Amino acid sequence: MAPRQAGKPERVTSRIEDYALIGDAQTAALVGRDGSIDWLCLPRFDSGSCFARLLGDEDHGHWRIAPRGADTCTRRAYRSDTLVLDTEWETGDGTVRVTDLMPQREHAPDVVRIVEGVSGRVTVRGTLRLRFDHGSVTPWVRRSDGHRVAVAGPDSVWLRAEPDVRTWGEDYGTHSEFTVAEGERVAFVLTWHPSHEPRPPLIDPYEALESSVTDWRRWAGQCGYDGPHRDAVVRSLITLKALTYAPTGGILAAATTSLPEQPGGVRNWDYRYCWLRDSTLTLNALLAAGYRQEAEAWRNWLLRAVAGDPADLQIMYGVAGERRLPETELPWLPGFAGSTPVRTGNGAVDQLQLDVYGEVMDSLFLARAAGLPTRPHMWAIQRSLMQFLESAWRQPDEGLWEVRGGRQQFVHSKIMVWVAADRAVRTLERYDELEGDLEGWRRLRDEVYREVCEKGFDRERNTFTQTYGSRELDAALLLVPRVGFLPPDDPRVVGTVDAVRDDLGHHGFLRRYDTEDSVVDGLPGGEGAFLVCSFWLADALHMTGRTEEARELFERLVGLCNDVGLLAEEYDPVHRRQLGNFPQAFSHVGLVNTALTLFGDEEAG
Repeated sequence: MAPRQAGKPERVTSRIEDYALIGDAQTAALVGRDGSIDWLCLPRFDSGSCFARLLGDEDHGHWRIAPRGADTCTRRAYRSDTLVLDTEWETGDGTVRVTDLMPQREHAPDVVRIVEGVSGRVTVRGTLRLRFDHGSVTPWVRRSDGHRVAVAGPDSVWLRAEPDVRTWGEDYGTHSEFTVAEGERVAFVLTWHPSHEPRPPLIDPYEALESSVTDWRRWAGQCGYDGPHRDAVVRSLITLKALTYAPTGGILAAATTSLPEQPGGVRNWDYRYCWLRDSTLTLNALLAAGYRQEAEAWRNWLLRAVAGDPADLQIMYGVAGERRLPETELPWLPGFAGSTPVRTGNGAVDQLQLDVYGEVMDSLFLARAAGLPTRPHMWAIQRSLMQFLESAWRQPDEGLWEVRGGRQQFVHSKIMVWVAADRAVRTLERYDELEGDLEGWRRLRDEVYREVCEKGFDRERNTFTQTYGSRELDAALLLVPRVGFLPPDDPRVVGTVDAVRDDLGHHGFLRRYDTEDSVVDGLPGGEGAFLVCSFWLADALHMTGRTEEARELFERLVGLCNDVGLLAEEYDPVHRRQLGNFPQAFSHVGLVNTALTLFGDEEAG
């Protein structure tokens, strides 16, 4: 069945913040305020999408259920402490609700959409356009055993309704129209499975809804935080759980690829992978909030991913620890808001970033200190990482932000080398049963410290700099007191916090660095305020004695969450819109950690 050639397909006009997330901890979907699922990759987060309207138009795949003739919903919300989404429309004929969820899978991934009449009598229209492999493959659709079955190559999707409703094919899509009165319900279940296998077992959509609500609320009830904005903290933790690949414990950076950091620009990256740079802050958030099982699963994923030659340590891995993530452009997709290229894979996987060695050492130190069960090979891996760093730490690298303008001597990278040595030393000092080069690692720690303070500090401006000898700044320098490189009351820390806020401030928030005038960035165009950096600024203000300012900034950051509590990677304070991949784990980790820093037990975990 060839793609439709005639007509003018509808382009997505939603903003990034118009979407809500549903998922089953193995993949996730984005649901718009118009009742359309515009993004879903099956069967895994990093698989090809079957709905890619998010990055194109309706012919690239979507599934909309809404009242006939209706546009944006009247209201929507997650059921409290769950990932179950209710969307309602008030029409002249009455009110209808669509409940969306992805139940925890047993055999295959399912999307459940339950249409319920709230009042009156409302006619509802459904349009399903499946396009496998990121919108490039139109499947053949047939009827079988009460289902509509779509098949193309290795993929098949089965759609059924309870009770049955009339469906018909038109414009290479499957359409339905039915009426619900108050108290009536119609449930749709969409199930993916390999096309060469028999149909998977059917699930009961109403039992799936009940068990999903129960399971999510039980999980959310473990949260140990009880301070201000608890709802935002719990929502962030639920989002992190939803971005966790349950079979391995790996936590994705985001559920999407190629949502732009600047509309119409080229900074469009695939974030459906696991970054080592996030590891310590993520682990701290999980432990401090009371989620030891998830923290241990993330630690175990980390150990498996980094196993091997330390010289081959990557900055990111696939959800199961895959190493090969080749970057590819998808020219048939016009991109969100015309932002091209659309990419899958991520070429930054081949970069050298010395900071990740510090992240791994810090994460494993934190895990051991928190009492997570150790693994026999854990310390051997750490010793191997340290042996590599002793000879490699002077190399230039691409730095925390994966710049594409060439390697530099990034100050943050060197500070994280210091962190690696410091955690190795402290581990040996605390645990007598472990062996290692204590004196050698002390010397390394002292040498890195002296070099950073000599070459990475601008005495004239009283601030650390982005690279040795430069005048440019970097928001990652705000982590200096958090990692313990210097105490918060050190004048160099206070000076750095002030300089970063002054130079990188953007309408009350913070950029990562100056992309437009940067000599290291290597890409055209700019980007918005980077949300996790703004959370770091709040942390740094608190640590340097300016708690009132920190809390005021935190309040404004929480206010950037969309109507269902989600954050993207960045924010454009001029046009007041979210930017970048969505929802972004790093942003939500920042929210959790800053709430704990400002209002919780700072020593938790």
